[in-house]
This record gives sequence, C-alpha cells and structure tokens, in this order.
Amino acid sequence: MAENFSFDVVSDFDRQELVNALDQVKRDISQRYDLKGTDTEVELEKENIVIRTNSELTLNAVNDIIRQKAIKRKLSLKIFDYGSIEIVSGNKVKQNIVLKQGLNQEIAKKISKNIRDQIKKINVSINGETLRIVSKSKNDLQLAIKLLDEMEETYNIPLRANNYR
Repeated sequence: MAENFSFDVVSDFDRQELVNALDQVKRDISQRYDLKGTDTEVELEKENIVIRTNSELTLNAVNDIIRQKAIKRKLSLKIFDYGSIEIVSGNKVKQNIVLKQGLNQEIAKKISKNIRDQIKKINVSINGETLRIVSKSKNDLQLAIKLLDEMEETYNIPLRANNYR
C-alpha cells in the first residue's frame, strides 16, 4: 500500500516572538532621544496592538520600530493590519493594528482551488482555519509549498506549512 504524505497550511505567527519584539520596541522608545517625553504607549491586546502617542510623526516612528523588530524576530509583516489614525483627547493620536491570524473560509477555498488546479495528484481539505494537503508524492508537496509562497503575496496573508509528515 502506498504511503501518503501531508502537511497543514496555517496563517499564524509566534505570539511569544511578538511579545519579545514589542518589549524591545518599548525599550527603544524609552531610550531614543526623539521619542523621549512623547508619552508613547504600546499595548498588546488579544487580537491587536494599540499605539497612543502625541503626534502622527511619532506614531510613524513607532510603526517603523515595530516593523524593524518584527523582521529581526522573523515575524511576517503581513500579520499587521494597520487601522486608521484617530485623534483622541487633547493632542494625542491612537492607532489600532489588528493581528491577522487564521484562514477565513473564502481565502481557504481560493487557495485550495489554486493548488488543485496546478497540481493534479493532490488532495486539499479545509479543516476550520487550516488546510490539509495530502499526496503520495513528496515532490508534489514541495511544489505546493512553493505555490504557498506565491499565494502569500497574492492574498497578503502569512502562510506556513506545519506538521509535514
């Protein structure tokens, strides 16, 4: 009997790495001369990051620091969905950055169809917020992983292959 190989496709990130990156961001904010005294706050909530500061210029600087630290920690920048800048009490500005996680059904169906159209001898099934890709050929699975890298750009979401067996 032929053996089947498989892996799962997830849209996820390492939360601990994000916590570490944001700790570094807070340290940088307290040490940088251009950000001292700006009353800048960076908070990590369950599904988003909230930044409060005193000007849009400072907000842009903080966003740059967040991107730099995320890249150093090997986090995809596609996990960040930047919300609009709101003016809150006084001269302060606030921005919510939603953290993208999980595949929604619509995108999962598109990815599944795209993979099946390009690789004929492969099975793709949707399991909640993940995709399971199964094939008898390891080479087909390798091709599917390469396709995922291209689809990451197309759909602007981070995609990872997990549980390769």
